[in-house]
Amino acid sequence: MRIAVAFEQGEVFQHFGHTERFKLYDVENGTVATTYVVNTNGSGHGALADILKKIDVDTLICGGVGAGARRALQEAGIRLYGGVTGGADQAVEDLLSGRLSFDPEATCEHHGQRHDASCGDAVCGEHRCGE
Repeated sequence: MRIAVAFEQGEVFQHFGHTERFKLYDVENGTVATTYVVNTNGSGHGALADILKKIDVDTLICGGVGAGARRALQEAGIRLYGGVTGGADQAVEDLLSGRLSFDPEATCEHHGQRHDASCGDAVCGEHRCGE
């Protein structure tokens, strides 16, 4: 099993479409065997699902995620655990132990609108949230 977490300074990043890096966790026999961080090289929104698929990710933990990204992840066969906050390592441990608190309906609160507000704890700036 390979788990990816939208990652920023040790925490679960709160806007999937603006993720600049993922922390990957290779799981063997129910425990984390290895971890490493990969950069998205400026890719955004729908392209992120392709990146995850190409590196054999089967599970994603993130904060807010828009409808277009949800569809792309689903089409790629990647299980989504959205609406997660806190430390990335703790989120993975919680997932593996069956205690992960997530929101299956998590979205970017400003999806489809232009804004200068924040999505979760991450500033979106002048970008469209979501997809």
